[in-house]
Amino acid sequence: MAGKEMTHSDVLVARRDTPGTQSVIHFNNAGAALMPHQVVDTVKEYTEFEAYRGGYEAAGAAKDKIDAVYRSIAGMISCSPDEIASVENATRGWDYIFYSLPFSAGDVVITSETEYGSNVTSFLQMKRSRGVLVEVIPNDPATGVLDVNSLSNAIASIGERAKLVAISHIPTSNGVVHPAEKIGSICREYDIPFLLDACQSVGQLPVDLGQIHCDALTATSRKYLRGPRGQGFLYVNKRGHFWDLEPMYLDVRSARNDESSPTGYQVLPGAIRYENFERSYANWLGMGAAVDYACKWGLDAIERRICFLAETLRRRLEDEVKGTTVTDYGERYSQH
Repeated sequence: MAGKEMTHSDVLVARRDTPGTQSVIHFNNAGAALMPHQVVDTVKEYTEFEAYRGGYEAAGAAKDKIDAVYRSIAGMISCSPDEIASVENATRGWDYIFYSLPFSAGDVVITSETEYGSNVTSFLQMKRSRGVLVEVIPNDPATGVLDVNSLSNAIASIGERAKLVAISHIPTSNGVVHPAEKIGSICREYDIPFLLDACQSVGQLPVDLGQIHCDALTATSRKYLRGPRGQGFLYVNKRGHFWDLEPMYLDVRSARNDESSPTGYQVLPGAIRYENFERSYANWLGMGAAVDYACKWGLDAIERRICFLAETLRRRLEDEVKGTTVTDYGERYSQH
């Protein structure tokens, strides 16, 4: 039903698919959503399979299913499966990129007024440890989204010292949708890497990497995808700045020992270089089930349903709750 509106009957089906709706009214999808039974069943079935077969043996037997998750994610965000890496969570995927960059004193990281707290902490740590500078681009006061003209002017002014643009697609703090497509176009024009934190957007609205043109994107399973906690994914653009970047951390999943190499090892090609050997295949398969479930409904339909509910809430708060003023803003709203 991709591209269609969700009907009342569809909503009832989705609620029946979600066991938690029987016991709670849940408003925290921006933190961790209620999982549909398709996800819960997948995680439980694989965990039981491991219990009776052994962890390594179960992973080997489930290889086709494990590989299929890469294809599902790639189909959802319009990229290639080899551009996807499994990570423990979105923040860790973001860290794999950020902390692998060879920053020097005086280099500049460009971000927004509404950047995620963990990312800001990393900026400050890099400022303390390597002398990196942080340039904060203001929001357009009329729309609440990042001012792309200010971004372009800042990059032009900073020049070659600008080493990274790092933006959260939808900030946790207010829920506006920053213009990722325009930001990506500006970064391409100036040939500066663009790291997009899509933790709050993937699963809530369509994310088309054929249009955004970021160098890397991070996303989590537990929020609007409605998958298990402790799982996320990292997208690395094979035509971008990070494809050949050597990660800060390597293990037998991301590199191979090679006596013929000057370093004694070879980093594997593709996004796999950002993966760890030890990982939860139950959570990975659970996230795959969540991706397939979301795509069954269609991300366009999901976004329209979310926008309808959010706008209904805004309107009724102002109309029916005396003294209430809705203060959020933005050219494009999310559910936050």
